[in-house]
Amino acid sequence: MKTIIYYFTGTGNSLAVAKGLCSRIGDCELIPIASLRNNPGPVVPDADRVGIVCPLYFFGLPAIVADFSRRLDLSNTGYAFSVVTMGGSGGPAALRQLDGILKEGPGRRGLDAGFFVRMPGNYILMYESLEQERIERTIQAANRRVEEIADMVKRGVRRKPGWSPFASLIHHLMYPRFIRGVHDADRKFSVDDRCTSCKTCIEVCPVGNIRLENDRPVWLHRCEQCMACIQTCPTNAIQAKKTEGRRRYRHPEIGVGMLKEQGRR
Repeated sequence: MKTIIYYFTGTGNSLAVAKGLCSRIGDCELIPIASLRNNPGPVVPDADRVGIVCPLYFFGLPAIVADFSRRLDLSNTGYAFSVVTMGGSGGPAALRQLDGILKEGPGRRGLDAGFFVRMPGNYILMYESLEQERIERTIQAANRRVEEIADMVKRGVRRKPGWSPFASLIHHLMYPRFIRGVHDADRKFSVDDRCTSCKTCIEVCPVGNIRLENDRPVWLHRCEQCMACIQTCPTNAIQAKKTEGRRRYRHPEIGVGMLKEQGRR
């Protein structure tokens, strides 16, 4: 049984989960959602099983994942599942959002199962990365969870996204505001004299939101707030409010080269 997993990642958490699932499920193809962003028509996967793996943003889906899901036609899919990675809580709200989008999409078909995996958070605009020991413990627990999810996916376990009153309330309060300003939120970003014009930020941005002008990065206001540019800058030259001095984070099993491939395919 062939499986396609569509993924979106900023600093590697969701890619690590997607890769872990694929290796355990077998006969599996990984497709970055960012590589399909310029495709205006329906996306019809040629697979019996289809998964979507993405991070949680403000108790909801990343804008690019929500847009992609509206074009995803699962009418010929036997089993559809999703895995949301998150640093805190709110996974049920994002899974229910995705289920609702898919039911209204071209295939009129929702999820058969929804899961979430706790990972080290990367939203440096609000908090600092975990210390190394806690990162390692969190990732070890996440790897065990991925094994459990892969087994359930292979068995075709049906687990509809649950409902959390708290997560639903926070989603309705916070998520619309986040989505309204997400693409222009890069106006908070700046670069200091530590910049070496290495172009890493340009290459890891999954949506091509950065270009170099006068040897300095300039943001183009189609940001997804994935934090890839800030977190992977090799000299910590990219800043936003309160980020100076905060620890950076990238999943230790996902190299910068893997992040660069996300938007190139």
